[in-house]
Amino acid sequence: MLLIPAIDLKNGQCVRLEQGEMQAATVFSTEPAVMARHWVSQGAKRLHLVDLNGAFAGRPENEPAIRAILREVGEDIPVQLGGGIRDLETIERYLDDGLSYVIIGTAAVKNPGFLKEACSAFGGHIIVGLDARDGKVATDGWSKLTGHEVVDLARKFEDYGVESVIYTDIGRDGMLTGLNIDATVRLAEALTIPVIASGGLAGMTDIDRLLEVESSGVEGVICGRAIYTGALNFHAAQTRVAAATAADS
Repeated sequence: MLLIPAIDLKNGQCVRLEQGEMQAATVFSTEPAVMARHWVSQGAKRLHLVDLNGAFAGRPENEPAIRAILREVGEDIPVQLGGGIRDLETIERYLDDGLSYVIIGTAAVKNPGFLKEACSAFGGHIIVGLDARDGKVATDGWSKLTGHEVVDLARKFEDYGVESVIYTDIGRDGMLTGLNIDATVRLAEALTIPVIASGGLAGMTDIDRLLEVESSGVEGVICGRAIYTGALNFHAAQTRVAAATAADS
């Protein structure tokens, strides 16, 4: 089970939002690269970056901060990034900078052909991000709800060759109300590629529940507000995961 600390970038700072609302941003660090190094020191095996400005603008907006993070930790662990990625040139530039995975969200839903091209050109490096409320996919920084069912889209994108799916319950994101385990498992069981849970991680109880369903195809979880507020001790959670892995082996 991968516990993946999130570093959400707004105006070059590390922030957390509540339910995707840009005006509801809490600044946790003015030095994202230092924060990235902190999570690596606490045992992180991967980092999750989001260009929040980019997600709303439809183009990269926090590249200096992203490059600083990659210089700091990119050779130590894989780093994945989403937000404002709408063309192949941007993907190529980020991968050349040292990024391991690019997350395509809104562009995948609005322009599936682009996702298919990205998977063909950069196989093994493309993750699709599906953000949903009540099973329906949302786009444009969660501001628009579509009629697409999560499972249907995920199956189509799996056929394109995406590496994995990040499933975010946007009604829970940043609210510390607990992950939507049931919906995440349903999606994972419908696919053969891994699913990463996101949205609402509240504490160690969620980690224990995820470990129970890991065999369904849930590969990891994005750790956001909980690890910044102290609701979840990230190092302790990593220790719990390591113990569970050792017990299973």
